Amino acid sequence: MRVILRWVSSASDTVEESVTGRIGDGMLIFLGIHKSDTKADAAWLAQKIAALRIFANDADKMNRSLAELAASSPPSLDAAKPTVLVVSRFTLFSSTRKSARPTFNDAAPTQVAVPLYESFFAQLEGLLGTPVATGKFGAMMNVSLVNNGPVTILLDSKLKE
Repeated sequence: MRVILRWVSSASDTVEESVTGRIGDGMLIFLGIHKSDTKADAAWLAQKIAALRIFANDADKMNRSLAELAASSPPSLDAAKPTVLVVSRFTLFSSTRKSARPTFNDAAPTQVAVPLYESFFAQLEGLLGTPVATGKFGAMMNVSLVNNGPVTILLDSKLKE
């Protein structure tokens, strides 16, 4: 699995003029699933993302994790409570090795990808103890975001870095 993490002040996913997922301050995750991925890849990524220390602390240093922020937020609809939006992106496994037109042969087929997509966000919800918003898997989506700070990170479950 491969993800692009974006720290955002807001993000939403719209399919056919209907909002399928919306968050305030938190993390937008673009998730690509490789044809060889397993539930172990989903678990590793969920744990890594929950523990990444990329949110600002009181000294304005990137030293707080998403899990810490979720645990410290009051159980209310406080806009400062961290939230997550997960959007599927098979294009994260595109290849342009042979031509200028990308191929997507390494992306998982739908019957493999959907259960792994659902496993990933369910595990992330369990680790954070908060709901995770999602896009609509496989749909033509319009994703809007307001980037918050310098954080855009690429993670790959096969590289484990």
